[in-house]
Amino acid sequence: MDKQGPAVKHIPVKFSSCRGVAFEIKPSQVSPFAVDAHDCAADEQPPTVSNGGRWVWFPPPLNREHSLRSALSRATSSHFCDLDDDSDDEDNESVAADELEEDEEMALATAAADVSDVRSRSRRSLSSSAKPVRAAAAAKKGHSRLGVILLDQGLFTVYKRLFVLCVALNAAGLAAAATGHFPYAKGHAALFAMGNILALTLCRSEAVLRAVFWLTVALLGRPWVPVAVKTGVTAILQSLGGVHSGCGVSSLAWLVYALVRAVEDSHATPREIVGVAGAILGLLALSCLAAFPLVRHLHHNVFERTHRFAGWTALALLWVFVVLSAGYNPMTRSYSGLTVTSLAKRQELWLTAAITFLTFLPWLSVRRVPVTVTAPSTHASIITFQGGVKAGLLGRISRSPLSEWHAFGIISDNGDTHSMLAGAVGDFTRGLVSDPPSHLWVRRVHFAGLPYLISMYRRVTMVATGSGICVFLSFLMQPSSAEVSLVWVAKGIDANYGDGMSAMVANSKILAGRVIVHDTATMGRPNVSELAVGAARRWNADAVIVTSNPEGSRDVVSGCKKAGIPAFGPIWDS
Repeated sequence: MDKQGPAVKHIPVKFSSCRGVAFEIKPSQVSPFAVDAHDCAADEQPPTVSNGGRWVWFPPPLNREHSLRSALSRATSSHFCDLDDDSDDEDNESVAADELEEDEEMALATAAADVSDVRSRSRRSLSSSAKPVRAAAAAKKGHSRLGVILLDQGLFTVYKRLFVLCVALNAAGLAAAATGHFPYAKGHAALFAMGNILALTLCRSEAVLRAVFWLTVALLGRPWVPVAVKTGVTAILQSLGGVHSGCGVSSLAWLVYALVRAVEDSHATPREIVGVAGAILGLLALSCLAAFPLVRHLHHNVFERTHRFAGWTALALLWVFVVLSAGYNPMTRSYSGLTVTSLAKRQELWLTAAITFLTFLPWLSVRRVPVTVTAPSTHASIITFQGGVKAGLLGRISRSPLSEWHAFGIISDNGDTHSMLAGAVGDFTRGLVSDPPSHLWVRRVHFAGLPYLISMYRRVTMVATGSGICVFLSFLMQPSSAEVSLVWVAKGIDANYGDGMSAMVANSKILAGRVIVHDTATMGRPNVSELAVGAARRWNADAVIVTSNPEGSRDVVSGCKKAGIPAFGPIWDS
């Protein structure tokens, strides 16, 4: 047996998972889930020379003799998450959990400031004195929450550039139309609004994106294609939400301009058409407000339902608008001109038909299927479905398909079954543990995400925290064109995820020793950014792909880029 890593000095009282949910540390027994000998220290950067994949046992669990001191003195990364984010779960619970965690940590901080004084005070006076500190901390946390959303991974990200580019191009066209330099747009403003709606629908069509991702890997996944080209395309594909948002805002601007023109020329446009167009504008504006970053983050279910039902209603009204516009004869001021031929000649008709087809295409594959749910612990569940799935794909599941959908990475060897690992961080995912269903609604067409692009590179380092490992496990079970390595940071791996998960990682022939596993329950919290940079340099990775919470993804991506290593992680609207 190789030498063990240095002993961990202390264990903090709590770890913060993604969304700020606090979990008590429950040290587990020593496990044969191995970690590279040079990476046993939480604060030690991995060496640049491979040790040939040697393995050692985890260090034994420590007691909490100095838990208060360690909670105050820990020097750890702020971006760690125990269980990865389920982006579609309720956020309100996380806010409450944040406040509870802050209350407890502020009480610890106050107690440590003057222990003798604390012993002489009552519990009530302690709570009273800590209120200003807790309020300040809560205000700071609220500010940082908004900052993470709006300034995620930088001020001038590809997402924001695409958003600005779409808005700028539409603003230029709108200005040219308003000043008479673009006569076609001046007379067809509603058509340009529909064009933007079609573009934003394409950016969210899972079937279209699946085809685009497949074509990208097929064309660029060749050794002679420069890494700079691959990373540039990866950055654009993961940031198409910027096009979606930019086109959404631009469609509002074009529709407002069209309504202004219609009101000015009331003889050519009847009131009912103006009323329908106004209703569409109101519904689109409501969808945009619900998608505002802070609203979407704090009230995700409200955003999802508003976006869906307001969008469907607006689409139905769009058909009414097209039919009324095609049938109205401004010369006779009556609806005497509607024929199949006149309707077929309207460009608005074909745009509306394309939008409708793309909107309802995913629903054609919705099915209710039997599932098997097992819970290795109260912190996670494993959902098993029939049928194998290619590596890098994700799927959506629901108990109530008209209400909400939840996306998870898929674990599969492309054989007879596939699974999803769901960390219990919200109502839906906790319900999978406490009330496991026998059937779930699924979308049979799985969609491609950032992990799918791993096959485009020669060597990739995958970095995961908590249940974020699930999106990478398929690459450990079925070969791909890329040589992959793995960094996984999680708490209580055997206790929370079961022995099978650790065996899958430890015994993966595809990884061939290119793996770093850090169990924070026994080793403390590491600097995940430094682990990622060290692993990428050691195994000469072309790029780093990370799945973590927003803070974790941002820190790893930032740290890798500073080290000159291309890195990508999910953004809030990717």
